[in-house]
Amino acid sequence: MDPKKFKQQATAKRTENKKFFQQLKKKNPKQLDRDFHRLHHEVFAEINCLDCALCCKTTGPLFTEKDIDRLSRHLKMRAADFMDQYLFLDEDGHYVLQQLPCPFLGADNYCTVYEARPKACREFPHTDRNKIHQILNLTRNNTEVCPAVFEMVERLKKQ
Repeated sequence: MDPKKFKQQATAKRTENKKFFQQLKKKNPKQLDRDFHRLHHEVFAEINCLDCALCCKTTGPLFTEKDIDRLSRHLKMRAADFMDQYLFLDEDGHYVLQQLPCPFLGADNYCTVYEARPKACREFPHTDRNKIHQILNLTRNNTEVCPAVFEMVERLKKQ
């Protein structure tokens, strides 16, 4: 999917999606998990993240202490140096990237630190987790970041 077309589509559906997600909050949580898990597997069988990488280009993960330790070891840096070079503490007290796109995103859309990537990157877009009802606001936001999540929600609307 063309990133510009995707962004236009996602923006155009913002109000509709907000209403739809209000309805999803009333759905049985276990059924919601089953629906998202099925759609997650369907959609990711069709969509290749390497064709897009919008998540890495437009949003950054929150870094835990474990992420910082793992990445700094992977890069053969001291944790303090890694933090100084790549992270800052945001207004909510979370460590986040100083810049976007992610400095570890290669020109080929491959992650150059894939084996050591942060937990948030490993789990993104979170549509295969249990208790998705707890993160419906995040999932709605991800419809504007991830074409796969957008497609899952469009298919869910048709059910």
